[in-house]
Amino acid sequence: MPNHLHLLLTPSTVTSLEKAVQLIKGGSSHEIHKERENSVKIWQEGFHDWTIRDAQDWRAKAEYIRLNPVRAKLADKSEDWPFSSASGRYTLDAIPDRYAGFASGAKAPVT
Repeated sequence: MPNHLHLLLTPSTVTSLEKAVQLIKGGSSHEIHKERENSVKIWQEGFHDWTIRDAQDWRAKAEYIRLNPVRAKLADKSEDWPFSSASGRYTLDAIPDRYAGFASGAKAPVT
């Protein structure tokens, strides 16, 4: 997207979500400033986070992200947007193990 970014990030025991976002924003800002030879503000302060509840929620968020360039009329198909995970240019992680096979809330595991 030209003016925003959607990511599905899974924090680890070593790197928190906040630290991961800081590293992404700081590293990309550094590279962009070096490339453009200026220091214009790249990122807004903070970020919006959502807690993924289960596999269905994870898949819904992934689909929302995948279709974002289509809804924004930047591409006819998600695969056509070169910066999309749907483009095939990037290797994606699998759904986190903690979501695989479980439904939301108090429901039993999905078989």
